[in-house]
Amino acid sequence: MTTALLSCAGRTVGRYSYLPSARDGRPFLHPVTTLAGTPVTEERPGDHIHHLGASIAVPDVAGYNFWGGRTFVRDQGPTELDNHGVQRHLGWKLRDQDGFVEELSWEADGTELLREHRTVAVTGLSDTAWALDLSFSLTNRGTTGLSIGSPATNGRPGAGYGGFFWRAPKGPTAPVVFGAEADGEEAVHGRAADWVALAGNGWTLVFAGATEETRNDPWFVRSTEYPGVGSSLAADRRLVVAAGATVVRRVVTVVADGTLDRDTADAHVRKVVTA
Repeated sequence: MTTALLSCAGRTVGRYSYLPSARDGRPFLHPVTTLAGTPVTEERPGDHIHHLGASIAVPDVAGYNFWGGRTFVRDQGPTELDNHGVQRHLGWKLRDQDGFVEELSWEADGTELLREHRTVAVTGLSDTAWALDLSFSLTNRGTTGLSIGSPATNGRPGAGYGGFFWRAPKGPTAPVVFGAEADGEEAVHGRAADWVALAGNGWTLVFAGATEETRNDPWFVRSTEYPGVGSSLAADRRLVVAAGATVVRRVVTVVADGTLDRDTADAHVRKVVTA
């Protein structure tokens, strides 16, 4: 696995692995840390060995698995299938210590399904907080339409994950979940909101949709079972991508030391999200 480092205020805050191995299948960010050095991502945890830090992961692209692990099959449940695709790094358009622009090919069975343009940028916010700005565009390279799905669209209620996903580290107690107007995992999960926050032991992550389309996507939130947050491309219905069409999403994540309250989290989001 080949890696690139991301820095903020002279400190390394992220490592991006961009040439995936056969078992990984996709590039990912890990470790990501606060400015004080506290890790805020987890890689291949025992509860879900296909969780890879922060990444773009989709369990169903035209029937192919770009998430890892088993595939949820309607009326059958999680099933081991030979249907895994790979996100192949094609090259850099730009790369330096505070970000990069990357081209990727989403491939399965020797065919390119999607071409991705990915941009990652690091921004300092304060002495104790910084932001990771990640945008991606997915273009259907085929001559016919394809659709993106999730376990929820395939018959598993509440499991609408797929798209941007961040696996946080598991601690002795579950992290606190809150949003701009709600508190708790049940109140935030499966709903659209400007931002959601996950506050663990000595760290807080605030995830904000940075475009109208992204803010309209429901959040996938887990805290009790494991700590993770995602922005769902296909929460309850399949997302159809016509031939030649492009899907664009952008999520900005505030990475902070300590436990932020709602007002401070909101203030950080307002600094980095202007759209």
